[in-house]
Amino acid sequence: MQAWKYTIAYVIPLTVLVGYFIGGMYSYLTVFFVFVVIPVLDFILGIDDYNPSPEEMQQLENRLSFRLVLYLFVPVQLGLIFFGAYAITHSDRSFFELAGLTVSIGLTTGGLGITIAHELAHKKRFLDRTLGKTLLLTVCYLHFYIEHNLGHHVNVATPKDPATARFGESFYTFYRRTVIGSFKSAWQTEANRLQRLGDSVWHVRNQMLWFVSLPVLFAVLLGRFFGWQAVPFFFVQSVVAFSMLEVVNYLEHYGLERKETSPGKYEKVNMAHSWNANHRLTNFLLFKLQRHADHHVHPVRQYQTLRHFDESPQLPTGYAGMMLLALVPPVWRKVMDPKVRKLRLAD
Repeated sequence: MQAWKYTIAYVIPLTVLVGYFIGGMYSYLTVFFVFVVIPVLDFILGIDDYNPSPEEMQQLENRLSFRLVLYLFVPVQLGLIFFGAYAITHSDRSFFELAGLTVSIGLTTGGLGITIAHELAHKKRFLDRTLGKTLLLTVCYLHFYIEHNLGHHVNVATPKDPATARFGESFYTFYRRTVIGSFKSAWQTEANRLQRLGDSVWHVRNQMLWFVSLPVLFAVLLGRFFGWQAVPFFFVQSVVAFSMLEVVNYLEHYGLERKETSPGKYEKVNMAHSWNANHRLTNFLLFKLQRHADHHVHPVRQYQTLRHFDESPQLPTGYAGMMLLALVPPVWRKVMDPKVRKLRLAD
């Protein structure tokens, strides 16, 4: 496996620029590519369930090229934000076209940016974590750094986790619960840390205060350098971006539950507690995020070495197709509820 194959992900930000410069309906080219072209290609190209051997895993983990593919996206994302801010404030495009640009940038900063931030934020290197936080800053979701690592990975597939969708819960109900609940959980986690240190929750060392303030400061700077219209652009693309994250959260664990071994205590996370997909194209586009079960069992494992396991429940399509289903609750439940029931009967 070569790292260059994952650079196909950079086609997505390219569609943003192509769509903008052609204009008109093409301003929504990224939307069409993500929600039409990718699901169709996933169907045509099929699945890849190949697992690297232990020797291959060792070789893959030592290749700097796999990290460089991730690092490169940080200036790309910042460039897209600056480009969007400039276009919003200095172009004579119609509202329809600028809305397309804003949504397209949000799909990119959410679909790719948060995926890469998620990968980097799990790593031990200071550089990786800093770059991951930079990406999260540009979508107003820095608290994800705390909640995902210290909350979601601990409480996944239990009632304690706001990012685990419950059986029968629509995406829209889940969305309200997880956006608010994840922020509150991150705040409480940080408050508990400060309490152990003997500090007030309003101490300068409270990361959550910085995580709220820095995106606002970033938006103010955009407005200062590009014009006030850049401020709502920044926040709207952020909402699109973290909504992409939350719809992915919805489908990754829908209806899956860890067994309660004693009051408030649950079995260890295993390969059956995440929905997986092996669709070839999306696994390259999303850096194997779809091999989610292995990620939860081995959180620091690098994306290029994530493995498929037969015991992990499989989604019928790749993530892009599943996101479309999630937006239509009756269709989602018709497809997914029988699968959940079958898994529960098997237990």
